[in-house]
Amino acid sequence: MRDFEELTSLDAVKAFIEQHSLSFIYISRTNCSVCHALLPQVKEVMIDFPEIQLGFVNADDVEEIAGYLSIFTVPVLILFVEGKEYVRDARFVPMESFKEKIEKIYQNYIG
Repeated sequence: MRDFEELTSLDAVKAFIEQHSLSFIYISRTNCSVCHALLPQVKEVMIDFPEIQLGFVNADDVEEIAGYLSIFTVPVLILFVEGKEYVRDARFVPMESFKEKIEKIYQNYIG
């Protein structure tokens, strides 16, 4: 299973998105049971997309992330392509449709 790079500041988040043409960020909170239940499922899905760089943000530690990315609930899953947001899902995310969205963008980008 692929690991997520922990991003511990807003600058780290910005740099992560800028440095990788395909970047995915999982935003969570410490006491969020939905977040903790969903993360292993997301990790499993992302195995099929090795070119996507994976980042993890704990919104309790990086409070500015909420304003920067307009986040109102957690978990939030965001895929960036060339620094632009292409997919955003939040709270209860059906894995099947999430994977289909990622796959379509991935195939178009990787070719």
